[in-house]
Amino acid sequence: MEFKASVIADFLHGTVEGDPDATVSAFAKIEEGHPGALSFLANPKYEKYLYETASGIVIINKAQKLERPVKCTLIRVDDAYRSFASLLELYASSQQEKSGREEPVFVAASVTLGENIFIGAFSYIAGNARIGNNVKIHQQVYIGENVAIGENTVLYPGVKIYHDCIIGSDCMIHSGAVIGADGFGFAPQNAADYKKIPQIGNVVIEDRVEIGANTCIDRATMGSTIIRKGVKLDNLIQVAHNVEIGENTVIAAQSGISGSCKVGRNCMFAGQVGLAGHLAIADGVKIGAQSGINASIKKPDSVILGSPGMDYQDCIKSYVVVRRLPDLKKKVDELERIIKGKDS
Repeated sequence: MEFKASVIADFLHGTVEGDPDATVSAFAKIEEGHPGALSFLANPKYEKYLYETASGIVIINKAQKLERPVKCTLIRVDDAYRSFASLLELYASSQQEKSGREEPVFVAASVTLGENIFIGAFSYIAGNARIGNNVKIHQQVYIGENVAIGENTVLYPGVKIYHDCIIGSDCMIHSGAVIGADGFGFAPQNAADYKKIPQIGNVVIEDRVEIGANTCIDRATMGSTIIRKGVKLDNLIQVAHNVEIGENTVIAAQSGISGSCKVGRNCMFAGQVGLAGHLAIADGVKIGAQSGINASIKKPDSVILGSPGMDYQDCIKSYVVVRRLPDLKKKVDELERIIKGKDS
């Protein structure tokens, strides 16, 4: 489909500079622009491409100043990044407008299905599951007994949701994610044997949560593993049993949260962060990539880095010393030679 600059500007509450009848039918990065493409500029590092791009329309901030004329039509908005994200969201939702049922599928007789649901081929929905309106269940999804799924949620191909788990509304769970597998609970019996502890709890995922591909969220031993509203989890994340992640927290790929941790609201974890078990992380905490956290973080809005994790400023100072260790060793060796020389 083609859209005019004037229509896009109306949707974004922006203003057009250039040809209001300019049309686009595709998206492109500003540095890879081509005729008929829509791009955006938000990062000053890419400003040079504004004057070179072949894109037909570029979304920019109202405050952006032009150093020289541009060839494209501009749409000025308050926040170019958010505006472009809104357009991508609209486009993505239009691609997901599916309904009906492909075959073969299995839906138990006791399942409750809402309106306008899509069920892809080879999916399985077990007994007493409750599926809300406008849910999209793509191919090869497994939904266990007594699972509840809220309205407008999307389950991409290969998602597995074990029995008794609860998924909220407006969620998105990507391919290969497993919700509700057993937590890692084993009691040592002797030097060479472990007894499995039954995991009889569930997972509760609240509204507006996105879960990345191949992420695993374990069911609680008792009670619930809870992912609060607005949480965003990247691909390849492990969330262990009885963990609670607070509202609007975001966690990047390959992070691991050990059992019974309580993570606060509005936290940000970079990639490969690891938390030891039974820790509490205060609201607003930011943890840098590859950090290892082995103690609770009680101060809200802390910035933590390193392994073991420490205050960001302290960690930077430590890194400065570590980088100087080879020179410091040379000085120590030289001092030892001098001391030995005097002793002899």
